[in-house]
Amino acid sequence: MRYGVEVTGVGRAGRDLLVDSGRESDPFAVHVRTADGPERILASAVVDASGTWRRPNPLGADGYPALGETEAAARITYGIPDFSDAAVAARYAGKHVAVAGKGDSAQGVLIGLARLALSDAGTRVSWLLRRPSVGDAFGGGDNDQLEERGRLGQDARRAAESGLVTSVTRFRTESVRTQEDGRLTVTSTDGQQVGDVDEVIVVTGFRPDFSFLSEVRLDLHPALGSARALAGQIHPDHHSCGDVAPHGYRELAQPDEGFFVVGMKSYGRAPSFLAMTGFEQVRSVVAALAGDLVSADRVELVLPETGVCHGAGAFDDPEPEALDGGCCVAPAAAESRLVRLGRPRVTAGS
Repeated sequence: MRYGVEVTGVGRAGRDLLVDSGRESDPFAVHVRTADGPERILASAVVDASGTWRRPNPLGADGYPALGETEAAARITYGIPDFSDAAVAARYAGKHVAVAGKGDSAQGVLIGLARLALSDAGTRVSWLLRRPSVGDAFGGGDNDQLEERGRLGQDARRAAESGLVTSVTRFRTESVRTQEDGRLTVTSTDGQQVGDVDEVIVVTGFRPDFSFLSEVRLDLHPALGSARALAGQIHPDHHSCGDVAPHGYRELAQPDEGFFVVGMKSYGRAPSFLAMTGFEQVRSVVAALAGDLVSADRVELVLPETGVCHGAGAFDDPEPEALDGGCCVAPAAAESRLVRLGRPRVTAGS
């Protein structure tokens, strides 16, 4: 275990991406940056569990930063601020805050801002949603078998209905402009504007970083950036519930033998990753690397019925219906569709 080390590149030792000869037998060369300078480490296998947390999606609706987003960086935060920190709380209390995003992270932000409003009534929120309505944003509530997530949605609903939050729907950010007074005006692609914004909190998801894997042969889904074998079960056009079948080292292996992508990164941009899935992925991969293929193939995963129904396939539908094959079905039907191949190792995840 080494700390303070950044991986800058992975490839086959002595072989660039183009070379076939000897590729399966040669070790990997892992290039790293340390406090003492660069190093090159040889490895028989590489497991990439680097996640997506350091690569937040931008505010811009095109997948790139909106016009002016970079220039306004001092007033924009990506991810969930730590509202328990006094300095952070002071940054947002009594301010007009625009929150962009719909998922669990956005709901956590709404809850945090609602708590700030208890001590400073001047706090107000514009909630920027790309969808036509709030719809199912708050999830399944009591029907969510991930109890804490169900509670999160209920608390976020109360915050949104408290008078603190103004929902702005069909808002796909095109630009961010700095006003003469230093505050911001955020403009949508259809011309909608939200002005006099003091702070923007962007919680629009995350994406994987493959820039340091340019010399590794990867087989990824072209839209999700996930392990290709998983894409059909996790694509938000069809799935939003984590109803992926048990899977392990076979599905996570990449064309360069001995290289695996696991954890949240294996899902690419899909938002439905559960920690329990990642734990079982890693157990299977490590068992395979240890030569215990019986254990590696015995993938044990039972995902809970989540009560969350709508993926990105209903992006423009005003009142999307439950997805075919999704998780919002009658309890008996849900029970029959759960895959049980042994006891689950983890009973909760987020």
